[in-house]
Amino acid sequence: MLPLREQEAVAELQDGGDLRYRAVVASDLSFTISDPHGEDDPLVWVNPAFTRTTGYTSEDVVGRNCRFLQGPGTDREAVARISRALREDQPVTEVLLNFRADGTAFWNEVVISPVFDADGRLTHHVGVQSDVTARVEAAAERDRALEAARRANARLEALARVSSALSSRLDSHEALAVLPGLVVPDLAVWAFAIGTDDAGRASAFHVAHGDPAMAEHARVLATEDPHRYAHGPQLAELLSGSVTDPITWELDVEEAAGPLERAESREAVRAMGMTRVVLVPLRARGRTTAVLGLVVVDGSAPGPTDLATMTDVGVRAGLAIDNARLYEREHAAALTLQRSLLPDLPELDDFDVAATYLPAGVGAEVGGDWYDVLDLPDGGLGVAIGDVMGHDLQAAAAMGQLRSVLRSYAWSGDEPGAVLRQLDLLVRGLGMAGLATCVYARIACAEDGGRCAVTYAKAGHPPPMLLLPGGAVERLDQALTTPIGVAAPRTLVDQAEVPMPPGAALVLYTDGLLERRDRPLRQGIEELSQVLSQAPEGCSAAALRDLVVARFTDGGLDLEDDTCVLVVRRSPDAPE
Repeated sequence: MLPLREQEAVAELQDGGDLRYRAVVASDLSFTISDPHGEDDPLVWVNPAFTRTTGYTSEDVVGRNCRFLQGPGTDREAVARISRALREDQPVTEVLLNFRADGTAFWNEVVISPVFDADGRLTHHVGVQSDVTARVEAAAERDRALEAARRANARLEALARVSSALSSRLDSHEALAVLPGLVVPDLAVWAFAIGTDDAGRASAFHVAHGDPAMAEHARVLATEDPHRYAHGPQLAELLSGSVTDPITWELDVEEAAGPLERAESREAVRAMGMTRVVLVPLRARGRTTAVLGLVVVDGSAPGPTDLATMTDVGVRAGLAIDNARLYEREHAAALTLQRSLLPDLPELDDFDVAATYLPAGVGAEVGGDWYDVLDLPDGGLGVAIGDVMGHDLQAAAAMGQLRSVLRSYAWSGDEPGAVLRQLDLLVRGLGMAGLATCVYARIACAEDGGRCAVTYAKAGHPPPMLLLPGGAVERLDQALTTPIGVAAPRTLVDQAEVPMPPGAALVLYTDGLLERRDRPLRQGIEELSQVLSQAPEGCSAAALRDLVVARFTDGGLDLEDDTCVLVVRRSPDAPE
């Protein structure tokens, strides 16, 4: 900034009252001039602003290197960058933590430039210094605010992630298994979850680490016996429910690894590290179902906001896991009820019968699907299949009532159309079920064992299929009336009849077999007809049932709804 060539020029400017010199002296910016040819690049001149900024007078500093402004908090790497630039005759700018004469700290923005004479020789270093403490502190405060906002967003995202992931799971064991992976690394370096059985004993142990490189250590530790950790006083109190608030457990790695039985588990804990653990009880409806451990490897203890977030995670996770347990109990009860209401298939001389009931996969509840086979007292064979609307215990109970009523009317010898009419009247009169679909068919053969016919009636149900010898498939889509329980005029043609030759197979099913989100029922019916037409000639009722189930349900894994399949095959050796 000044036309400095050598030290004498500085003195000349000072004595001559040069306007530029007076401007530098009057400036609020600190100016310094040092001699790079002197020992340790000493200061040869400073302006009054330097004294006002640092508290050091000209007499204090001339002849000394300006490093006297440095202190224990000065960034040594920044100082090294300045030294390197000066050695290379390059200008440099750095912000340093410096210290005034009275010991107070300030942030100093230093700009040092080399000055050369007309021949290109280095003559001096000119330094410009500015107190930027307010700017640095404002930036630091902004960074702290941004970091606080980032952490707050991370906590909210973690809460949302936990709620979303767990609320969609209806398996309590699966929900507990994924929980540790949902809270790392936002809330902990690594985490574990210990679940309990109905008696309150530790029964499951799951581990997740926020660093993928530690995944194998987490997997090894997860195979450890959960009782090895659960026996500790902190965990025992939480699992028993005697303590309901989070506990911060201070311990070192060896203390954490000590209770473990296997050497590889102890090594896994050592590799992952541990300084403290925040143990959060997962509670719902007055009981503790599990404990979530959030592990801190180093750094400060979690603050009030962190603990509040961890507690909130515990509340949400505990409720989600308990809801899954309640669902499992209700699902098991409904499934047990439904299976208990399904009949044992009778052994028949001239007919081969096979049936199956498949509950829906995870994500749906037990429904009201059912089937029945009746060896009627008049020598006929009654077959029925139906589906009660709903997926709960009430649907399963209504299914049992409908099956009993239909059995009663069918046993009396009524024709299929009459059976369904009387069933509909009773359901609507007594409010037994909201809505149901049903097929009832009666297979009757001549007294001499010759001609057989199937008389059937359908109440809003998909059509049965009759597989004839040779592979032809006849769809029984006549005699369709409104579903059971619907108050509407019923068609006059409420039953139909088709012959059933020897070797023919009647296939009945509920809509859960064919209907999918990506495939309408009508398309499923067409595909079922094709599958049956390609069935091996002469296969048994069980083989035909298994063929249909395997083709449309992938062994039951692809079901979105409960389903029943019932196959009745007339013996190929029966007389014509």
